This record gives sequence, C-alpha cells and structure tokens, in this order.
Amino acid sequence: MNISVITLFPQIIESYFDCSIMKRAVDKGLISYRAVDLKPFADGQYHHCDDYPYGGGAGLVMKPEPFERAILSVRENPTARIIYPTPSGKPLDHATAVELAGSDELIFLCGRYEGIDQRIIDLYVTDEISIGDYVISSGEIASLVIIDALYRHIDGVISKESLEEESFAGCRLLEYPQYTRPEVFGGLRVPEVLLSGNHAEIAKWRMQKRIEKTLKNRPELIEKN
Repeated sequence: MNISVITLFPQIIESYFDCSIMKRAVDKGLISYRAVDLKPFADGQYHHCDDYPYGGGAGLVMKPEPFERAILSVRENPTARIIYPTPSGKPLDHATAVELAGSDELIFLCGRYEGIDQRIIDLYVTDEISIGDYVISSGEIASLVIIDALYRHIDGVISKESLEEESFAGCRLLEYPQYTRPEVFGGLRVPEVLLSGNHAEIAKWRMQKRIEKTLKNRPELIEKN
C-alpha cells in the first residue's frame, strides 16, 4: 500500500512512520509513504496556505490551489482514495478500517484552522471520515488515527490470531483483560484460571469477561450482535 499525507507539518507524520510496528511494515515493504509538505505548492514569497473565509466568520480557511497541486503531484492512480478527516464525516469504525486496508493507494488531506476549501472536497475527496464527535486542531493527528486503525489489517503486518481477538472483530465484543508478570501487583493477583493451563476454561473465562466488559462500557454493541 502507498500512503501519502499532505500536511503543513510533515515532521509529525514522519516520526510516526519511523517507529514501532509501522516502521517494521515499511522496512518489510508492506507499506510505502510520503509526508508531503503543502507549503511549496502555495503561491507567493511566503507560501500562504490559508485565507479569510468568504461570507465572514472567525478563523481562516485553507486555500484550494496548494491542495490541488499537491494531490496531482502524488496521485499515482485515478482510483486512489483521497481521505479528508473531519468531524462532519462518516464515523470511523472497524469495517471502514478493514475496507481501507484493501486499497492500493491512500491520500490524506490534513486540515487546520476552519478546514479546507469545499471545492477540494467536491472535486477530489472520496471519503470524509470522523474519528469522533469532538474537534481537534490537528488534521495530522486525525489522519494518523485512521492510518493506525487500517494498516494493522494489511496482510503481514500483525498476526491474524491477534486481530481476531481484538475488540470490534468477529462478534463485536470488547477485548478481555490482559495480565503479565508478576503474579501479584498492588495487592491484586492474576486470576487463577489464567495460571491453570486449562485452555478450555481460559477461553470460557475470557468470553465471559468480554461480555461483562461490553455490557458495562458499550451495551449498545450487545444489541447489534
């Protein structure tokens, strides 16, 4: 998969791709990426990428010309998915992450201020995606949340067994509690069943804990199952 992220702050993106599981995926050739600096695509001596909104109002709007030039400079396939993270988009969920993971090319547009000119959305964006019902100032962080949700589903990045046991996979129950050494910490002991070696009882305990946790934190998921 080829991922391009168009941004005013490419260093935020580069640091993410150079760490942990993502770095291993890049090193293995499963993912290639470009952190594309938007500023060189803007006009004028100072490369301004924003301007005041038509109709008045607070804040600034990111200009369309730099985004169009940047998109056309990186897009390799006319069928590339171009994603704009925005609170007004479709909510990100497990199914969307899996679907996006099957794409060959993704281009992310990182908004700032009051967002980007609507004409870029109308002309180029294929997916408006929201990471939640709240507002953050960084389109970079929102883009990375979506990327982190999807890249794990690319073949070879993470074992299928690990993915199948996670929250929202399969029966859409939340994940069971996890423990490691030491057996006692802060006066709390690891549940005895996990030390028993009885895999059938462990599987039964884990399913029960998934149900209990889902009923407590996300009861609406039970209704969907």
